[in-house]
Amino acid sequence: MLKIIPYDRFAGVSYAHRWAYERNPKYMNFDELGGDCTNFASQCLYAGAGVMNFTPTFGWYYNSGKDRAPAWTGVPYFFNFLTRKQKTPGPFGREVLLEQVEPGDFIQLRFSGHQEFSHNPIVVEIKRENGPGSILVAAHSQDTDFRPLSTYPYVQLRCIHILGTYQWG
Repeated sequence: MLKIIPYDRFAGVSYAHRWAYERNPKYMNFDELGGDCTNFASQCLYAGAGVMNFTPTFGWYYNSGKDRAPAWTGVPYFFNFLTRKQKTPGPFGREVLLEQVEPGDFIQLRFSGHQEFSHNPIVVEIKRENGPGSILVAAHSQDTDFRPLSTYPYVQLRCIHILGTYQWG
């Protein structure tokens, strides 16, 4: 039977700060293969969730650069996995308004000229004032930490609030 365990937001954010400007040697660097942002987001999420889903194709896992789920490194697949309806192992969340994000959540960005969302930073801090300038993120591809969300030239965003992690037990 699956039970829900809490998502450790502090662990996810701490991981983001530790590796924002470096690459963890345990994971392949995807900068030359379309970008490393979702790989980095998945690493941060795993640091706070601790449970992977090894379902081929539709899971969320990383064994090696050649043995991973599409959701580990692909922006739309990451979203689809986290917002899935079925209860399967691994972290889960829901799409929320920007005002509802917390540190440890993820904000996916779509840029002009792109049909799909193509960047996936993690929220690391929220300042007191309102709006995108109050949300600070960390990301790979264009490595950054404590970057105001408002400095990205996005045309659309969607926010993923992590609710917890399903685990067998």
